[in-house]
Amino acid sequence: MSNPTYYETMYILRPDIPEDEVDNHLKKYSEILEKANAQIIDNQMRGKRRLAYSIGKHKEGIYVQLSHTGEGSHIEILEKSMRLSEDVIRYLTVKQYGPLPTKRAPKISEKEGTKEDSKESDKAETKDKSTDLTTKEETKKEPMEETKDSNKEKASD
Repeated sequence: MSNPTYYETMYILRPDIPEDEVDNHLKKYSEILEKANAQIIDNQMRGKRRLAYSIGKHKEGIYVQLSHTGEGSHIEILEKSMRLSEDVIRYLTVKQYGPLPTKRAPKISEKEGTKEDSKESDKAETKDKSTDLTTKEETKKEPMEETKDSNKEKASD
């Protein structure tokens, strides 16, 4: 069975926008997609973050991720409205393959879950790294030991 395709649009809003206007943008772009016969899978505000480089004198931006499905023609309508908006400083839509993303929990439990999830994933990464280091060290040691033994044999001949 093939996995369905969906689209992920990440856009960055100006950092000086009040929170209620950010919510208005979330609703606005969701409504645009619904009018274009697209289905919204998830709409998340990722928060204010520092940009890698300045965009129009802005060093920070409010990141928003929007996952949606449709025929593809809806992307042009969405991106046109983002291009015309003065509040959107960057946007990018990517076609994704694989299982559809699931909706996230409300904001309050999201913060708590993120901390716990990140701690658990950090522990898993640490275990993986320690395993990788051990494996690398063992592979490095084995050839060196063989080299020492072979040098002793050569010296005794």
